[in-house]
Amino acid sequence: MKNILEKQDDNCKQNFKKTSHSQLTLELPSSGCKPVYLNFNGGDISSDAGVLLIKENDRQIGLLENMAKAIPDNRDQRYIDHTYLDLLRQRVAQITCGYEDANDCDDLRTDPSFKIFADRNPESDPALGSQPTMSRFENDLSRKSLYRLAEVFVDTFIASYEKPPEAIVLDFDDTADKTYGAQQMTLFNGYIKNWCYLPLHVYEGLSGKLITTMLKSGKRSTAKQILAVLKRLVARLRKVWPDTWIVFRGDSHFASPKIREWIDAQDKVRFVTGLTAYEPLKKQVAPLVERAKNIHQRTQNKVTLYHSFRYKAQSWHRYYRVIAKVEVSAQGTNIRFIVTDLEQAKAKRLYQEVYCARGAAELNIKEHKLDLKSDRTSCHRFEANQFRLFLHSAAYVLFHALRSNVLQNTRWAKASMGTIRLRFLKIGASVRELKTRIWFDLPSSYPLKQEVMQCFQMFQLLTEP
Repeated sequence: MKNILEKQDDNCKQNFKKTSHSQLTLELPSSGCKPVYLNFNGGDISSDAGVLLIKENDRQIGLLENMAKAIPDNRDQRYIDHTYLDLLRQRVAQITCGYEDANDCDDLRTDPSFKIFADRNPESDPALGSQPTMSRFENDLSRKSLYRLAEVFVDTFIASYEKPPEAIVLDFDDTADKTYGAQQMTLFNGYIKNWCYLPLHVYEGLSGKLITTMLKSGKRSTAKQILAVLKRLVARLRKVWPDTWIVFRGDSHFASPKIREWIDAQDKVRFVTGLTAYEPLKKQVAPLVERAKNIHQRTQNKVTLYHSFRYKAQSWHRYYRVIAKVEVSAQGTNIRFIVTDLEQAKAKRLYQEVYCARGAAELNIKEHKLDLKSDRTSCHRFEANQFRLFLHSAAYVLFHALRSNVLQNTRWAKASMGTIRLRFLKIGASVRELKTRIWFDLPSSYPLKQEVMQCFQMFQLLTEP
């Protein structure tokens, strides 16, 4: 084994040689190929030129500028090199391109694409913020500033509609954010079997637009917490949309009697939530279960039946409509319940088309966590981690707007954010700063150059007077 490793090491030394110019020489084994020289002395070359699409998108939305206005800057302005708007643009741009760690700021602070995103010239203007600068920024926010940022997200959601919608769906769901350090307010969750946060995500269920995100300790949301968020959201939405129907939707963890009582007292607010399969509920559908089993025994096929009935638990203040889904297959019997105050739709349609559509919110959270890496809440202070969650949420809003508005009616309209990043943002470019303009030279062989140019042309039309 030792001889094999030594032989492999000798081969590496033969194939990779340093020249007098500190270049890495790679000798390819194929005959007739000239030696290939590699180095990182290319100058102003960026691998993320497509981030300018995100910049133009933000110019239309105004999200990052409004976020910066919500954060009071108490620093001595005589010694400031980086405004809060500069730092917001730098951090969110890097997150959209897949650089979720603040440590990446040190390597990318001179990248021409990110400098232009922050309204800086690639050569003549100073570099962007360093990692220590970004860390101080993340830890400088107060709870009051965080609350104002939450309002910015809600206002941005409202502004995304040209006219009041007839109905919206508020999808509430939380997700596990595992922690491995000494973060404040992290708790051990027995279900997750790990120390974690459980951030609350709220999306509009029909469009997938993000409304807000709230970092929480690692335990399930209480009815008090959910109701506090719901009350504030409905109050803000009612100021601008007095006639819009609002539907609250969530799984069984959000089926609190207190929430239902509050919704009953509101005008044009409805709910549909999951319901835990308690024994009294199972007794209500026992005949339906037997019927499904008999059909399955005769046909040996999977059988799914739906049933709607009125039910009132002891802790409920009135009767509600409960819909049961009974599924019998070779794998066994599965019984699910939902509770709602929607009376018109049939049981099957209400379960399949209204309640099960909340699965889209789980896909939104998946993009938020996996594509944008929003679980990088590794700061010690809870407030700093909440701000990090907002930064990743800002990246989600800009990505979603790009996909739903600019890429609408294209083959990329339903692509994941990770795919859009790979296809539209990860574009190599040579950047030249001239006296009166800045040139981005993109690869002639780029496969999606027509689609990318169409996106930029669309933004150009929007900015023309």
